[in-house]
Amino acid sequence: MTREDESRSDEKRLSDDIDVLEAEVAQLTLELEKTKQAVRDLRASEDPGTGVYHAEEIFHAQQDKLRLDVEIRFRTNKIRRIKLGIEDMEPSEGVKNGFLF
Repeated sequence: MTREDESRSDEKRLSDDIDVLEAEVAQLTLELEKTKQAVRDLRASEDPGTGVYHAEEIFHAQQDKLRLDVEIRFRTNKIRRIKLGIEDMEPSEGVKNGFLF
């Protein structure tokens, strides 16, 4: 898929601006911390003696936590690639010919 095709598609692309990416990482990190705290609060409020469980809410919060972690990693990796001057990673000649090394 070329850059023109990507821009026409509905897929959300990461920005090429380091400042925007860093701001997104900061926002996502805050959301991640709130989600971690929500999981802790839900676990603390469970009371097996009275039958109070929050398994479904904890499960969904943990899914959000994992999603946020991946989003942060995508953005930090993109920042590193930009700083190193790496555009789109092309496979090496050996990989194109079917060899891994």
